[in-house]
Amino acid sequence: MEKDLSLSEFIITRLIKASGYSAIVFVTLIFYFLLREGLPTLGEVELGNLFSARWYPIESYYGILPLISGSLIVTVGAALVAIPFGLGTAIFIAEIAPRWAREILKPLVELLGGLPSVVLGFLGILVLAPNLRIFLDLPTGLTALAGSLLLGAISIPTVVSVAEDALDSVPRSYRDAALALGATRWQTIWRVTLPAARSGVLTAIMLGVGRAIGETMTVMMVTGNAPVLATGLSALFSPVRTMTATIAAEMGEVASGSVHYHTLFFIGMVLFIISLVVNVTASSVVFRQKKRAERVLS
Repeated sequence: MEKDLSLSEFIITRLIKASGYSAIVFVTLIFYFLLREGLPTLGEVELGNLFSARWYPIESYYGILPLISGSLIVTVGAALVAIPFGLGTAIFIAEIAPRWAREILKPLVELLGGLPSVVLGFLGILVLAPNLRIFLDLPTGLTALAGSLLLGAISIPTVVSVAEDALDSVPRSYRDAALALGATRWQTIWRVTLPAARSGVLTAIMLGVGRAIGETMTVMMVTGNAPVLATGLSALFSPVRTMTATIAAEMGEVASGSVHYHTLFFIGMVLFIISLVVNVTASSVVFRQKKRAERVLS
């Protein structure tokens, strides 16, 4: 009996380790595939052309700067929407809302997180874009602002879900001690609960930003898909094109092995690197916060 138990434990342990290592293997294989298909671009397209401000592959213009700037402006705009609303909602659910309201709001937020992005894209085309055009007196409502608002709405459920779990994991004794020392409810939330859940909150923010960076259908439907270099704040009210939308719109029609084909994979490689940098930065910040907390406790 003990031998059978030890054998099953050995098998389960090995399976768990294999599952953990498989994530690293899969990410490495994906990056290798992107490198294999994207690096030939550096030998086929001049750097001056590749990092220019014009994307028009039909005439052999492969400038990716408009696509990078479009992705950045839409992602930053989405973060400015998702972070305050997401954290505010998470704080309300975890710290302020009564239990009956929490039992309704938490599943509702998770349900919103499961909505297909194409549905939100349709809502953006039919409702958001026309109203933005009228309200802001714009030539078209299909702009970076529309994409930012919708991406922010898509990212909010992710931020709320992870941040609420982090806040809920803070021991009740922390709150009771702060209130016993004379702190108000808001002071307890701002100076005790949030700092104690800082690592989880940062993780929630990074996951929300990562969701915004990788979103495709929504931005392809509501941003206008104009590969114009964003040079200022005015670009927020103009059509833009993101890297993800470019890959999704053009990959199905491009000839395999062509310069255009390799350039699209190069864009995917750049997007992968940006996402990797964001996640590594978030992980390093969380790791430093945990180390600092351990030093304080010790």
